[in-house]
Amino acid sequence: MLSARGVIGGLLSGRLSTGLHVGTVQPRFFGNTKSFYALLHAVLVLTLETSALMSAVAALFGSFLWGATVGDFVNILGVILATMTLALVIISPLTVTVSCLSFKHGLDPDVILYPVESTVSDLLITLCYFLVLTLFFSCGSAGRYLIVLTGLVLLCAVAYVLPKDIREAEFVKTIKESFITMVLVAFIVNVTGTALGTITEIFGGRREIHTAYPALIDTVGDVGAVVGSTATTKLALGTLKSSFSSVINHANEIFGAWAASLIMFAAYSLLSLVIQYRVLRLDSFVRFAALLFTANLMAASSIIIVAYIVAVLTFQRGLNPDNFVIPIESSLADGITTISLLAALILIG
Repeated sequence: MLSARGVIGGLLSGRLSTGLHVGTVQPRFFGNTKSFYALLHAVLVLTLETSALMSAVAALFGSFLWGATVGDFVNILGVILATMTLALVIISPLTVTVSCLSFKHGLDPDVILYPVESTVSDLLITLCYFLVLTLFFSCGSAGRYLIVLTGLVLLCAVAYVLPKDIREAEFVKTIKESFITMVLVAFIVNVTGTALGTITEIFGGRREIHTAYPALIDTVGDVGAVVGSTATTKLALGTLKSSFSSVINHANEIFGAWAASLIMFAAYSLLSLVIQYRVLRLDSFVRFAALLFTANLMAASSIIIVAYIVAVLTFQRGLNPDNFVIPIESSLADGITTISLLAALILIG
């Protein structure tokens, strides 16, 4: 659900930031443009699609691993629908608010929006999931009825907007292109889980690694988002040519985001050691910082390349890069960071 919400949040963030720059979206909630409302309606439909897809995948794997039944599928679908609906109601308005405020105050939403949205979103959807599971397991029939009611809210909202927008070309294009991205993400997240499982088995005693891990994958994803989102805006404005050689004209954004990530990795090294061991020795900090910097070198460089290539290729093929860049790079960032961390652990120890 974190990855699926990342796809939806990445799409919304990318489209909002580019739209604000090119003028297809205005920095306000009400009285906005047709493109703005078509985007919000598409997010509603994509949330329902994603919930159904995740439930089907979970039931498929569950049938092989622990003999999941049709009743289990219904329960999984209800929990995921309710969780994603709550997340949608809470997170999407926050995303729009951050985009509007940053733009109005002269900040670049391409740089600000997704890093803020992704970090807050991970926390909020985890809390929503905890709340729904509490209702499901601890509140009896009343809790389950409430879960069903929450899911029905999303179904009714989709049933309301779909007939109105099904003939709108921009809406249909967003749904089609984003569904392709979601299918890709469904495979990507399995690789991430496998790599993380390997790290846990081999280096399970390194508690500081597990403490820093969520922040590491989030930060690398933010680096790719800043590079990709600024690139899509430049492509839309015509200030960046849709060629791989033009990456030199994007160097300020690339090295700015990368430098910021190195500063954060140093902070993570310090904080995770203090949190886990209550003391800080200089030699331990230097060794752990060297480990994380090595992982950063591999992960950040890879995700920057991925984000830029996806932006250029989708633009060249007449697709909307904002439907692909952040969702793909943010999902790949988890796996790439995990694998880079594993490689760094093997190299450095």
